[in-house]
Amino acid sequence: MVFWALVIGAAVAVALLVILRLRIRSLATRSERALAFLAMGVVPCLWLLGMLGYTDHAMKKASFCVRCHEMQSYGESLLVDDDESLPAVHYRDGLVDRKKACYACHTRPGLGGIIEAKLKGLHDVKVHYFGEAPDTLTIHGEYPTSICLKCHREAASFQAGTMHQAMMDEILTGETSCLDCHDVAHELED
Repeated sequence: MVFWALVIGAAVAVALLVILRLRIRSLATRSERALAFLAMGVVPCLWLLGMLGYTDHAMKKASFCVRCHEMQSYGESLLVDDDESLPAVHYRDGLVDRKKACYACHTRPGLGGIIEAKLKGLHDVKVHYFGEAPDTLTIHGEYPTSICLKCHREAASFQAGTMHQAMMDEILTGETSCLDCHDVAHELED
């Protein structure tokens, strides 16, 4: 629905631009100049903002992430019946929003994390369409513990775990990664 509203808005803006371009030299009245300003300035800006919002919303969906062939096995790993698989447990048990599972587990907290996730996502889309995706995908750098802690830090089960209590300082500072103890995620072979 939002998409079609944006398309119609763009079509109206283009039509107004064509009409006004023909008459641009003869814009004498204030209302004609205001209409020209709306058609050439405000409407395209609103359309652009709407498209950015729509794209932002669409790129947060897991269905967007696993659409590419190189990501399909990662999507399949969410559906395995294995209590040792962190992604599968989180996805299956509803511990993360299923529609935004990839975004939730691959975005650091805060504005910096959101910007970083968007830039990495755009890079991945660029590689998919204009580059050559590698046979084996790897996560960009170390997996930050802060991603796990944004949900688990306040969780009673996390705080009650004796291993977590013994290592709490190392976990909170990022000295010890969650993946040091919890196996690497998304590996279907295991």
